[in-house]
Parts: sequence; C-alpha cells; structure tokens
Amino acid sequence: MFKGITKRWMLNTLSVILTIIILIVVSLIFVVTYLFQSSVEQSLSTTGSELSLVFSDYTSESSATFTASARDYVENFSNKEQMEVMVINSSGRVVMTSTGFLPSDKNDIKDFEDAQRSVEGLAFWNGKLSSGEKVMCMTRTITNGKGVVVGAIRYMVSMEPVNSRIALLSGMIIGIGAIIIVLIVLSGITFLRSIVKPIRNLSVIASQIAQGDFSASEKIEHKYDDEIGDLCDAISDMAKDLRTTEQTKNDFISRVSHELRTPLTAIKGWAETMQLSGNSKLDRKTFDKGMDVIIKESSRLTGMVEELLDFSRIQSGRMTLSNEKLDILAEFDETVYMLKERAVKEGKHLLYDEPEGVYPAVYGDRNRLKQVFINILDNALKYTPEGGVVTAQAIYSENKSDIVKIVVTDTGCGIPAEDLPKVKEKFYKANQTVRGSGIGLAVADEIMNLHNGSLHIESGEGVGTKVTLTFPIYKDGIEKPMPENIKL
Repeated sequence: MFKGITKRWMLNTLSVILTIIILIVVSLIFVVTYLFQSSVEQSLSTTGSELSLVFSDYTSESSATFTASARDYVENFSNKEQMEVMVINSSGRVVMTSTGFLPSDKNDIKDFEDAQRSVEGLAFWNGKLSSGEKVMCMTRTITNGKGVVVGAIRYMVSMEPVNSRIALLSGMIIGIGAIIIVLIVLSGITFLRSIVKPIRNLSVIASQIAQGDFSASEKIEHKYDDEIGDLCDAISDMAKDLRTTEQTKNDFISRVSHELRTPLTAIKGWAETMQLSGNSKLDRKTFDKGMDVIIKESSRLTGMVEELLDFSRIQSGRMTLSNEKLDILAEFDETVYMLKERAVKEGKHLLYDEPEGVYPAVYGDRNRLKQVFINILDNALKYTPEGGVVTAQAIYSENKSDIVKIVVTDTGCGIPAEDLPKVKEKFYKANQTVRGSGIGLAVADEIMNLHNGSLHIESGEGVGTKVTLTFPIYKDGIEKPMPENIKL
C-alpha cells in the first residue's frame, strides 16, 4: 500500500512529526505534573509558615508543655478537610493527629529526620503510605530558646485527587496529540494521493505514448493549476508535438521514397531500353538522350543521398568542417555560373552582377558553403515560374559591420505565413507539389550555424522569397564572431 513517495514521506517526514509531537506531549505532561505538585508544596509551605507565629514565644524545654501547645494548635487548625496535621515529639514519634487516629509504626517519618538535619528545619516527602495511598508531607521542627528541637509539626496531603487531575489532563493532552497525529496522517496521505495518483496516471500514459499511442494524451486530466498541472500540460503538448513529428516523418519517408523511386525508374527504364536493343543500332539522338537522362538522374540521386547523409551527420554531431581562409565571392560566382545554363533551359532569368572592389575573406569549409549556395539558388529556381527572375547580390560595408551578406531574391510562389517559421525544421516541406526531400534547407541552416553565420528567410505568398546569408569576416588570422543585434 505504501511505496514510493508515500513510503519516503512515512519514513522521513511523518517520523519527524511524530517525534516532535511525542516530545511536546511528554513535555506538557511533565509541566502539568510539576505545576500541580508545586501547587501542593506551595500550599503546605504557606500553611506551615503559621508555626513561626504560633510557637514564636516558645521557650519551654518540657515535652509536656510542647504537647499542650501543639494540641491547642491542632484543635484550632482550620484546614483539616484538606490536610492532616500530626504532632511529633522530640524522639520522632507521632503523639497526636488532627484525625484522632495515630499512624501505623510501619510508616517511616523520613521528612522529620531530614528536617532535623536541615538548616531551615523544614523538609518535604512525597511517597506512599503502608496502605498504598500516595501522599505529600511537610515537616517543620519546633525549637526552644536554646535551639534544641523539642518536637515537630507535620502536614500531610493526599495526592490521589491531584494525581487524578494530572492523569485526566495527561489523558487529554495525549488524546489531543493523537488527534493531531491522525489529522496530519490523513491530510498527508490525501495530499500525497493528489500527487501520486496523477503521476501514476501520467506514467501509464507516457508509456502508451512511448509505444506510439499518441491519442492517450487525451486521457490526461488535472484538477489544479500547480506543478502537476504544468506537467500534465507539458506531456500533453509533447504528445501533440510527437504526433506532428511522427506524421511529418512519415510524410518525409514517403516523399523521399517517391523522390528516390523517380530517378531509379528513369535510370532503369533507359538501361532496359538500351539492353533490349541488343546489337541493333540505336540512332545517335536516342542514345544520347538516354545517356543524358541516366547521368542526370544519377546525379540527382547522388545529391539526395548526400543530402540525407549530411542530415544524419548533423543530427549525430559527426559533421566536420575543413575550414580555411577563402574568397566567398569566388565560390558564390562559381555556383551562379553552374546554374545559369539550367535557368536558361527553364526559361528563367538568373541575375548576378559581381560587385566591384575587394571583399574580405571568410573562414569556412569551401565545399559546405558551396552546398549552401547550391541549395538556396536551386530552391529559388525551383519555385520560380517560367519567365520569373532570380536575383543574387553580395553586400559588404566596411564602415558599418564586420559581416558579408549574400542575398538571393526570387519572384516565385512565396511561402505562406503559417509555414514560414517551420521551413527550416527537419522533414518539413511547405509545398508538396515540387520535387525535393524537404531537408535541404535544414541542412543549409545547420551548416551556416557551424560557420557562426545565419540563414534568414523573408517571404510573402504570391510575391516571392528573399534569403539572406550572413558570414562573419576573417580578420587578423582570427575568425570574427557574428556581431549581436545585426539587422538582416
């Protein structure tokens, strides 16, 4: 029944609380006992103080004279109902009592002996009589003018009523302590259940989510807006994100499978065509067309595989860069030149005017940066319709900042506002009608991050897209980090 958090609470917190309450109860019982006994002692002391007045002029050495004086005191004693008064002679024997009955000789009068030895001539005794009754006694000795003890007066009070009151109050204190303990245990268990039960439910639901049942998150309920409620909301949001990611991943696998199948089908088809021709001669035009398709689709297939491998390396942190000092404009110019022929074939305009002057060098991996340029320009051409324009430019202002920008703008279909924040996420693809795996932009963004640069996208649906690549310059042999708060 009790395990986990409940068991730890029982062993740790509850044990400390029980110890504290027990100590408080014991202390209170001790205080009550002390106060009642002190009250009885005080009452005896107050009553005994009368003797200093009654026997103040006592000078006789005769025991008979003392007995007569003591008899007058006992007969006139006004508090006989609360306590018993005894007259003790000089030899320690009780010769008279206020009740008229002499005590048994079995009862030792230790307080008389203690009073004789006491400087004040006073002593208390708390104990049991031979009858078993608990009493408290006080004995005060009487001395004559020469300081000789001629006798003593002893007051005795039964402690049975006092002990009954002490027992009653002690029982009440123990009962209150027990009630407090029960209330603490009940409230603690109730509170722990309000924590443990939701956590156990969350554990079951999390296990179901881990097995792929994302609909289990719909069973999550919470009554309070506290940390448990926040945890429930977090797991619910996590399940929704996982469901979205799982769906995106499945779409990605389906999309990549389709993208891989297309070039493989083309390659296989033309290869079978050439094989079936056997020794018969194909006309040169058909042969060249087949080889061109095979080479083109093989390159496309290789590019997709390399893109997937790069993505895998980035995800596992295994991507390494061969950094060196390089001319960023030369690399970008070469990439533009590579894609100009394609733009012409597709009836699109790729415009780029190499800027005048000398641009500072950057520090990076030549091949990886060229991969970024190809991806950005390829996307611009891919989403730009026939007759559209793709413009590329490089920007650097020596007086304003220590960064180099490369900006690529197209007049394509643009990206919807709801898709724009997600286009750099893995597996995400805003436009499903255009070929591509959907991870090229995520790879390009990671490569820019590895170069301490940035990839920023602005777009309007039906207007076009603007991509800005920002690179920190290489200065004094040290790669300068990207300045903060740079406006892209």
